[in-house]
Parts: sequence; C-alpha cells; structure tokens
Amino acid sequence: MPASARSLADIFDELPEKDQHTLFEFAEFLKSRAVALTPKITQPLNIPRPGEESVVAAIKRLKQNYPMLSQKTLLNETSEFMMQHMMHGKPAIEVIDELEIVFETHYTRFTGETE
Repeated sequence: MPASARSLADIFDELPEKDQHTLFEFAEFLKSRAVALTPKITQPLNIPRPGEESVVAAIKRLKQNYPMLSQKTLLNETSEFMMQHMMHGKPAIEVIDELEIVFETHYTRFTGETE
C-alpha cells in the first residue's frame, strides 16, 4: 500500500464516525468525477504494425493500441523483452511478435474473455 493510502487510512481511523462518512462520500465524489473525465476505452485501437519497426517503437505502438491496460503491470515483461533484444541480440522481429502476444494476453485477461 502506498504511503499516501496508509496516511489517508490513518486519518480516516482518527475521525469520528460522522466525519468518516463525510470523507468517504467526498472520496466517492472525486472518483466519479475522475471517471467522467477519463473516457473508458475497452477495445484495442487496431493501430497497424508497420513493415519495419524497432522494439521501442513497437512497445510505444502497443501501449497506444491498448490504452486500457495497466502500464505498471506490463513494465516488467516489456523490459524483459527489451533486454533480450538489446543484451542478448534476439532479433527485433521475434521480440515484437512476442510482445504482440503479451499485450493480446493481457487484453484477454482484462476483458475476462477465454479462448
């Protein structure tokens, strides 16, 4: 849990019950407002894969193509593929093919679809 969340929980615990309810209502209001400001994209944008593409460009394209996916969740895997390419000489085309599968898999999990 981030420090800010712990701090907020501590503040919440110290408040009287009536003020806890007020804080909770305000938090729900802020959440509803944030959702309204951020449109939910649930389908990939189908950005076409160019004929020639670097691994970095592919990662950027895939992030744009799947904006609904958590970048934090994908960071470790995309970094691993980048290292395979940069440090171990794995061909870009193979790495990009595998990255496409990773993003598709995460999208399938995101939507709850099963194959």
